[in-house]
Amino acid sequence: MAAKADGNLTDLCSPLACALSGHVRLASVKARTGAGMRDEECSPLSSYPCQSEWLSRTSTGQSPRVRVGARRVALFSGNYNCVRDGANNALNRLCEHLQWCGASVRVYSPTNRTPAFAPAGELISVRSVHIPGRSEYRFGLPLSRTLRADIVTFAPNIIHVSAPDALGWSAQTLGRQQGVPVVASLHTRFETYLTYYGLNFARRWVEYYLRSFYSRCDLVLAPTPPLADELRRFLPEEQVAVWSRGVDESTFSPSRRDMCWRRGLGYSDDEPIILFFGRLVREKGIATFAKIVSLIRSAGLPVRPLVIGAGPSRAEMARLVGDAVFTGHLEGHELGRAVACADILLNPSTTEAFGNVNLEGMASGLVVVSADVASARALIEDSKTGFLVDPHSTQCFASLLIRLMQNPSCRQHIALAAVRAAAQRGWPTVLDQVLKAYDRTVSYHPHPVQC
Repeated sequence: MAAKADGNLTDLCSPLACALSGHVRLASVKARTGAGMRDEECSPLSSYPCQSEWLSRTSTGQSPRVRVGARRVALFSGNYNCVRDGANNALNRLCEHLQWCGASVRVYSPTNRTPAFAPAGELISVRSVHIPGRSEYRFGLPLSRTLRADIVTFAPNIIHVSAPDALGWSAQTLGRQQGVPVVASLHTRFETYLTYYGLNFARRWVEYYLRSFYSRCDLVLAPTPPLADELRRFLPEEQVAVWSRGVDESTFSPSRRDMCWRRGLGYSDDEPIILFFGRLVREKGIATFAKIVSLIRSAGLPVRPLVIGAGPSRAEMARLVGDAVFTGHLEGHELGRAVACADILLNPSTTEAFGNVNLEGMASGLVVVSADVASARALIEDSKTGFLVDPHSTQCFASLLIRLMQNPSCRQHIALAAVRAAAQRGWPTVLDQVLKAYDRTVSYHPHPVQC
């Protein structure tokens, strides 16, 4: 059933909305999984004991978590469960955390016919179009009148936007009109992707749009302190906070290492495995990864990388890397086992907003060798919990990897330190950062919403 376009053209004035306003499609699916459900079968993200931990703290006299019973959050996502990636994982965990702690949450996002996983919470589909060349992702279009009415009826006291698309711009406008504070979370460095697709000429325009988008928010949550500092170049100090990311230690742990599984892939017990972990797309640095592997082979070391992940550039990566083991997409126990069976995580990506794979590799007992970028520096203490390398020097990457491959005692020393560092980043504590940020924003908003 087609929906009327909004009579109010305010939302169509954003640059991205103008470009796509003629391609409107209404997805009529309304996915509901039952708000507040605790059972693990209801969501693949139930890996931390939020409710039980809250009860145990209360019963033992400790201060409980921030009380969130009065919160009503309208969350706007670009692709809430269309694909499984770091951003969607974090948002679904946030939704579960909010519900388990008593909040009401309604999620508005593009959907597709084959979602990657069951969504956490109540998911309402919005109008969207495919992103050219990346059909697994969708671009959210401005809110229809029907959805505007639905949001007003829901009466949120926080509007949370997670993608700088036309849907997010539209949600910001509605928040302003209704006097509801708007919080944005930054998940993706879109401006860094352009180089990989021959679009670097548009970078200045994209950066201008992103500054305009985040300037319309009451608070912007950055994933790392360095990225928060970047935002403060054009936003007031009090308008920026940090929402880091956590690691699921029940999935990512050295205890998952399985020598029989390694042998089944043809690796010997003393053979160091170099891992590529993430979506197989150009912006993750697959060409750089392949060049580094080639340099190691040229030095006379046989190396057969383990590649965990799926994506549209799989064939390209297979051609570039040559002899390698591709596992495809893995989840849960199988994912944790595969990661822990490697020895060195090589992450040449320069586009990460946070670097979830670095943290998950550290928690799994791997030596992480990462491009020296802000997101990696926020996680890795160079030469102590991992290694940071000039992202433009494949030779430096290769030389370091060769030394690590030949020195198992060094690998063990760094891996132990990495596991200890990762253990400080549990999901419950990390997600409470968002709850507290919500509270501060509502408290200081010039037009506070009555709960």
